[in-house]
Amino acid sequence: MKNILIINGHPDKESFCSSIAEKYHQGAKATGANSTVVHLVDLKFNPILQFGYRQRTELEADLLEVREAISAADHLVFVYPIWWGVQPALLKGFIDRVFLPGFAFKPKEDSVMWDKLLKGKTGRIITTMDAPNWYNKLMYRNAGIHAMKKATLEYCGVKPVKTTTFSLVKHSDFSKREDWLKKVEKLGRSMN
Repeated sequence: MKNILIINGHPDKESFCSSIAEKYHQGAKATGANSTVVHLVDLKFNPILQFGYRQRTELEADLLEVREAISAADHLVFVYPIWWGVQPALLKGFIDRVFLPGFAFKPKEDSVMWDKLLKGKTGRIITTMDAPNWYNKLMYRNAGIHAMKKATLEYCGVKPVKTTTFSLVKHSDFSKREDWLKKVEKLGRSMN
């Protein structure tokens, strides 16, 4: 049985991103997968890596629990809006605090290379934005998605990482959002 961890990085639990996370979860559960949704807004943690890597900042109980879930997961799904070209501060803070050396990656001694400690996992990024998708690609080169995919997940060994973006969300109607949610449920059923 495949273990799937869905992380909703939107700070508003009543957001469309929350609906997306829950719909992916429903699709995955329908196949018999072990699927869990984590809404970062429900966790109690300081999103600031207080001392950088100079001094260890102890992980709060909620972060330790999610870290165990990441370790146990075969497939990681990140759902979040694109704000100012990148993910919300809550998700960035979560990554800073959890994807640490010794857990997600390990620098090699006397080398610029590193070990990828999350190898064997696959990933999916599902983003929403109010701008047209073409505008984000043309003007910002998909910076927020690219950084999450390449500089975070693949850096730590998660591969492949597939992406789905729903754009012009602010201008979408109920029917369009229902179509998007059906697509997300299918992604959950295919577990990719």
